[in-house]
Amino acid sequence: MLSFSSAKSFTTAKGFPNLHALSNPFSDSISLRLNPPTILNLRSKSLQITAIDAAQPYDYESQLRTQFNKSNNLKIAIIGFGNFGQFLAKTFVKQGHTVLAHSRSNYVDVARKLGVSFFQDPHDLCEEHPEVVLLCSSILSTKSVLKSLPFQRLRRNTLFVDVLSVKEFPRNLFLETLPAEFDILCTHPMFGPESAKNGWAGLPFVYDKVRIGNDEFRMARCSKFLDIFAREGCRMVEMTCAEHDKYAAGSQFITHTMGRVLERFGLESTEINTKGYETLLNLVENTAGDSFDLYYGLFVYNNNAMEQLERLDMAFESIKKDIFGYMHRLYRKQLFEDEGGLGVSKEKKVGQKLLHGGSALELPSDTLPPNGAAREPPSETVKQTP
Repeated sequence: MLSFSSAKSFTTAKGFPNLHALSNPFSDSISLRLNPPTILNLRSKSLQITAIDAAQPYDYESQLRTQFNKSNNLKIAIIGFGNFGQFLAKTFVKQGHTVLAHSRSNYVDVARKLGVSFFQDPHDLCEEHPEVVLLCSSILSTKSVLKSLPFQRLRRNTLFVDVLSVKEFPRNLFLETLPAEFDILCTHPMFGPESAKNGWAGLPFVYDKVRIGNDEFRMARCSKFLDIFAREGCRMVEMTCAEHDKYAAGSQFITHTMGRVLERFGLESTEINTKGYETLLNLVENTAGDSFDLYYGLFVYNNNAMEQLERLDMAFESIKKDIFGYMHRLYRKQLFEDEGGLGVSKEKKVGQKLLHGGSALELPSDTLPPNGAAREPPSETVKQTP
């Protein structure tokens, strides 16, 4: 607290006011004096530490985590942004990867909703220098799409990946078309939007490292891409492209063939479906959604498909032969197994004739000989010539 004190008193010795002093209070020096500070009796509070939920910019641990996430993220360009390309893009974006896309059709609005940058011009996309170029085009259009890309605008060691249902065809196409500096990874996610609508866990993902550079960066980039599917729980299967096509012809191609056959057959659900019948209905549902171009590509670009189709045709003919052969033996036994072996049953005195539809026709009883004996053929009257 501030107080003012003067060297001269404002009162006289007798106690009366000193008018001179009051009229000129600043005539003499005035000294400023600070009163002693008042000591407050503050009650000490206990020290409490409160956690900060949001990481601050100076948080070293947060910075390390951010750098780690960035180092594991890829810039992926999807060429062919149809149903399957969009299906893969959702997971790529979810895992934090930067996704670019290009397609002949305009998918700007769809890409924006998915968090994907869409480029209508492939030159503009390639100038973004993606680390991975993923071909999601149809089998029939893959060759023309690949040759339309401006390779000179990409980095020299870009990784090219395909997801086609056949493998030797894209492998040979990549080796013939791509510059020697580019890496090649052939893959086949053996699932789609319908079969993987509940997640990718346990579903097979086949891959073949056709050509990957020996330096650490290129090998790590390939591993990062494969890790996308491993993190989702896919069953990772590494095999050569030739082995894949051999197995796929006996599984995938036959599956699509039977699904399309049953679709043409007109399979419909009933109120008394069995588990096996439900499986057939699901097969039709899963294969009917795929385009005929996919099925045709599985046949044309897999060298093993024709052999499998011929085996399927032979198997169907064998089943028909077995069932008609069994029916023939059964009716033959009914017609000719009798006591005399003359074609009439001992127990029944009726004749049976096998119709075209497989039913039996009872002959009139008067046409049958008594006691199962064979009827004598009518005698011919021979006219004697004179």
